[in-house]
Parts: sequence; C-alpha cells; structure tokens
Amino acid sequence: MIRRLLSFIFALGALASPANAKDELVVAMTQMPGTWNPIISSMLAKSLIANMTARPVTAYDADWKLVCLVCTELPTIENGKARVINLADGKKGMEIDVELRDMRWGDGTPVSAKDVAFTLEVGQHPLSGVASSEGYKRIIKLDVKDDRHFTMTIDRVTFDYNSIGLQLLPAHIEKPIFDANPAEYRNRTAYDTQSTNPGLGFGPYRLAEIVPGSRVVLEQNPTWTGEKPHFKRITVRIIENTAALEANLLSGSVDYVLGELGLSLDQAIAFEKRHKDKYNVVYKPALIWEHIDVNLDNKLLADRRVRQAMLLAIDRKAISEKLFEGKQPIAHGGISELDPMFSPAARQYGYDPAAARKLLDEAGFSTLRNNVRQNAAGEKLSIELGTTAGNRVRELVAQVIQSQLRQVGIEVRLKAEPPRIFFDAMGKRTYSGLGMYAWVQRPEGVPRSSLHSKEIPSAANGWSGQNYPGYANPRMDTALDATERELDVVKRRALFAEIQKLAADDLPSLPLFFRVDPFVIPKPLKGVTPTGTLNSSTLWIEQWRWEN
Repeated sequence: MIRRLLSFIFALGALASPANAKDELVVAMTQMPGTWNPIISSMLAKSLIANMTARPVTAYDADWKLVCLVCTELPTIENGKARVINLADGKKGMEIDVELRDMRWGDGTPVSAKDVAFTLEVGQHPLSGVASSEGYKRIIKLDVKDDRHFTMTIDRVTFDYNSIGLQLLPAHIEKPIFDANPAEYRNRTAYDTQSTNPGLGFGPYRLAEIVPGSRVVLEQNPTWTGEKPHFKRITVRIIENTAALEANLLSGSVDYVLGELGLSLDQAIAFEKRHKDKYNVVYKPALIWEHIDVNLDNKLLADRRVRQAMLLAIDRKAISEKLFEGKQPIAHGGISELDPMFSPAARQYGYDPAAARKLLDEAGFSTLRNNVRQNAAGEKLSIELGTTAGNRVRELVAQVIQSQLRQVGIEVRLKAEPPRIFFDAMGKRTYSGLGMYAWVQRPEGVPRSSLHSKEIPSAANGWSGQNYPGYANPRMDTALDATERELDVVKRRALFAEIQKLAADDLPSLPLFFRVDPFVIPKPLKGVTPTGTLNSSTLWIEQWRWEN
C-alpha cells in the first residue's frame, strides 16, 4: 500500500514538472566572430550571437514582415508617426517618431535615446570604421523628447523609411572610449576588451565566457524585460570543420547546430535519410547568395569580358545537381527570385565554355602557353581565389571552379583561410583577385552597400562600406539613389530591374547560388523558426525550449 502511494506521489510530481527540464542548450556553428562590436564589420557568426544579447530597433520576421523589437509601434505614414517634410535646402525629407520599449542594459542602465544619439555619432564619424556609414549619415537630425521618445529627420523620402536596423551601443560604457580617440575606437571598444561586461547587452542573454576559437557561453540576463527565456545557459561551440560538426551532433556533445552557419546542404540531405526519426530537417530557401567578389583593382580582371567569360565557364547547374541534389537554385545576381523586386529581364549566363573562350580572345588573352592564357605583354591569366576554411562543400565548389576555369585557360590558385582573416582581407580590400563567400539580404533590400561607389572601403573612410570589388559606375549610383527614393512600387520595380541589368552586365561579383539553409532540429527542441533573411532565427531565442 505504501509503495503504491509513493508511486502515485512520484507520478503527480512528474506531471507537475515543466516540460522544459533542460537548463542548458549546447549549440554549434562553424565560425568565431572577429569582433563583438555590433556595428563594426559584418559577419554572420557575430550576428547569430549578438541577436541573443541585443536587438535591432526593427527586423523582418519569419514571414518577412517588418516588426518592432526595440520600438513600441512601427512608424508609418498611415498612423502619423512618419511624414514627408520640406527640408531647408528645398528638398523633401522625412520625420519619423519612435518610442522605445522599456528595456535595460545588463548592468541595469535604461536603454534610452542617449544610446540612439551615441550610436548615430559613431556611425556618422568618418574614422569610426563601421560596416556601412551611409544609413547613419542620412539621419540629419535627432530630436530627443525624453529618454524613450525621439524624432529622426532623414535627408530623403524612401520607401523603406521605417526599416530601422540600428544596433544600439551603450553610451554609458562606449562613449568615453570613443571620445578619447574616434580613429582607434574599433580597436579599443569595450565589446572586445571587456566582452563579458553585462552593460554591453540588453537581450534575453548576456555573454558570460568567451574562449577564442572554442566556445562562447551565454547566461540569462536578469534585466531583460521581454519574455523569459527557457534555457538558463546557452553554450555556443565553434567547430570550423563541418564533418566534425556532424560528428559532435551525433555523439550528443552538441544539442543543435545553428542552421544559418552549420551543416552544409549535402550533409543535411544525407543526415535526414539516416536520422529522420530523431531530427526534423527544414530546408529554408534564403536570401543568401553564394558569390565570388572580383577585385577590380587587379588589372587582369578589369575588363568585364574577362569576368563574363569566367561566369560562362562555370557550370553552376551541374555543381548544384551533383553537390546539392538541385536544391540550391542558381543565382543570376544578388536579388533572389523569391524577392518581389527580382527582374527576369537582366542577362542570365548559362554554361558556355566556347563563348567564354571567344570573350577571352577578344579581351586580349588569346595566347595559350602551358594551357594558361597570356596577353600581349606576356602576363598570365592567373588569379587567386580565396574563401573560408573549414566548410568542406565550399572548398569543394572552389576546386570544381578551379578545374572548370582551367578548361578555358584561366589558372586559379586556391587559398582557404580562417573566416576572421578572410573577412579582414575582404573588408580592407587586400585580397588579390577573387573572394568567395555568402551575402545575406533583406526583402526588397536595395543593394547600395555592395554596389554604390561611395561604399568602397578605404583607409580614408575608416574601411566603411561593403563594396569590396571597388565597383564604380555612375549609372549604377544613379539607379541605387533613385530606387531608395521611389515610393511607387511599379516605378521602383523598374529601377530594381535597372540595378540588376547593370550588375549582370558589369559583373563586379560572380553569382553562384542562392542558399537553401538546412535546419537539422532535434525533435525535442521547439520554437526555432528559420527566417531566410539577415534577421536570423536567434532573434527569437527566448522562444526556444526543450520538450521531452
């Protein structure tokens, strides 16, 4: 009788226990961030973790709908919180009213308009070294009403005026460092010298431990004012080799591999066939294009006929079918067919090695010696192709491209580097020829930062900008500027078509594929929702939970 009673009591206890009995989640990804400052350099690895410790003012959710994360209500012309105004110079601009949510940095300091003002100050300084300064410079006035209310005045009318992707900096910590020496701020930021300082974040988690190249540990942030996260602790392991990543997942050393920066597509396809009883595999088409940036300062690549020939000589369809079972759609440019602004009118390059050879002849590389083309000056058409090390499939794609270009007389030297080193070379434009990596877009995003001539990184602008090829075309600049200002969707679509046409003709970047991100999610892990955009699934980390 006593044994039955005890069994009944234990059963009641089990029923009363929460479904989430797991306090720690161990996840993994393939890259370690180079800096933790949210507005210096662009790196997906940093964003995935930063999205757990802070939030942008607005973001695109899984349905690609713009939502408020730090603001209380999305400003629109319809609700009166945004309006077109006349500027002093006679041009049109906009005023945008923003109310901040009640949020606090991890040390208890309120997130306030002071942080907005300081973030803009850093973003607008010519030597601060932010990833792209253009968005900051457009805000010509900040009228602070009180700690949680302010009005921004922007210098133009744009269709995406309420997409406020500001990543706020804590003025009470960072401002003294910045004021001491703006030019050295990127090297002295507390994000890198005091990375576990609680006051650097206001999200559901805060950084508790960083072991470079190995792991990042996050703990619940007690000052977080949103939905309480389910896990007390999240450990992010850095495993650069994707084969080792899969082995750790199967051994149980890792609970989940982040879909945005984890297993390759071919791995996920094979993994699903073997382990679909324990994992849900979601293939999320994403606005992430795998491409090759071309350093246009390299005189061997300056003639666009050479770049066109290179793309014609790469059999992207065969690569997709053999490596990805055809799941990765071929990219015709930086704008996906899933994007409403995609234009089918831009030039599309099929596999045509004969046409590639003809273009190379016309570009002056008509002499073939030891199977490598040369120009009249005897210069070999020999180019270095750099990419990130550790991603087995990306390195395999590079090898296939090397082989295919060799067939038309182009010698390619491969160079795989740790992501931190690779992206530093891209950002400072010290890469010598070609750089292969992925770029993340937002829905209807104008590709200004990668195509406008004012976005070319240089020492003079503190290496701000993401136009790594050094591409400069006045027609492109005009089209980009006009697209941002066009409110009529039909006219804007025509301008987007012009952008895509120019990019397809000039090819400052060689488009390869649009990625399909595989999310291999253990069945007990709930709440993970792939987005397919630059706003990653970790922006909603507080919804993740473990249900046995």
